[in-house]
Amino acid sequence: MKKSLLIILIIFWGTWVSAQDIAVRNFPAPETVSPEIQPLVTGKRMPFWNDHPKTAEQWKSWVNQIAQVTIEQLPHLRNQMQVEVEPAQFASVKGFIITPNHLLPENRSRILIHFHGGGYVLNPGEAGTDEAIMMAGFGQIKVISIDYRMPPDFPFPAAIDDAVTAYREILKTYPPEKIGVFGTSTGGGMTLALMLRAKAEGLPLPAAIVVGTPWTDMTKTGDSYFTHEGIDNVLVSYDGWLGDAAKLYANTYDLKNPLLSPVYGDVQGLPPTLLITGTRDLFLSNTVRMHLKLREAGVTADLLVFEGVSHAQYLMAVDSPETKQYFKQSNQFFKQYLAN
Repeated sequence: MKKSLLIILIIFWGTWVSAQDIAVRNFPAPETVSPEIQPLVTGKRMPFWNDHPKTAEQWKSWVNQIAQVTIEQLPHLRNQMQVEVEPAQFASVKGFIITPNHLLPENRSRILIHFHGGGYVLNPGEAGTDEAIMMAGFGQIKVISIDYRMPPDFPFPAAIDDAVTAYREILKTYPPEKIGVFGTSTGGGMTLALMLRAKAEGLPLPAAIVVGTPWTDMTKTGDSYFTHEGIDNVLVSYDGWLGDAAKLYANTYDLKNPLLSPVYGDVQGLPPTLLITGTRDLFLSNTVRMHLKLREAGVTADLLVFEGVSHAQYLMAVDSPETKQYFKQSNQFFKQYLAN
């Protein structure tokens, strides 16, 4: 009896120690990342990663507090990128048009559509435009950023409904061969979901898409959800706010619905796709699983993996070589496939 109890205690202690080890795992700063991005790679975790809002009002308050931090930084970013941002309406859907002060001649008749990240809950309104501002500035191309509806007031399928509505409206002005679509994290998942929905509804697909570390599986499925837990210092763990946001957005729908988790969808016929991730990214498996699925379906799909960075950190230091490389690669990809 005592021996059995001892074995149980040893197993319990080993499990507890492992959990503690995961929670505090640290690694040397990689010498292969730039000095500009190294403070992010080695920095503390996002302070809100383990927040768990309960009520609708708590969610709204939490989202607004985080959004305010981003909004305060946008005037400087717009000035640095030399762009103008104006609110716009696309049928019933709100958004923003970001126009660089200097358009490249070959981009004058092209448009990029942007979906912001944030787990389907973060970055409402103007707070969701930072990536679009940088894409417009670095690429010298006009960008439309879609301000899709989000929970707690508007769960699934509100966001994807808005994406389709806005896309239909933009198709009235721009032919599909001159349209590119992009987004990071949730924005990447939204981009892929839009392709699935547009294909199902018989809409012409855009010329190319770029999906940064896309949320392609909203369930906790995939190796890096486990191996990178506590290594990624942005998302940190699915069991923080992220898993709560997945359930909040999905509402009563199955998380493996392809419009929530595009990795389970029929991806045949999708446009050329560039996928981006990092070696410390919690969504590394989300990205590589989607990449392989696209290639198996005969879709042109390229994969760019940044050394040493956690989730979407390649977007978080505008002067870093990693950030510049992301936008350079993205714009080269669009240039290759979008018609003049």
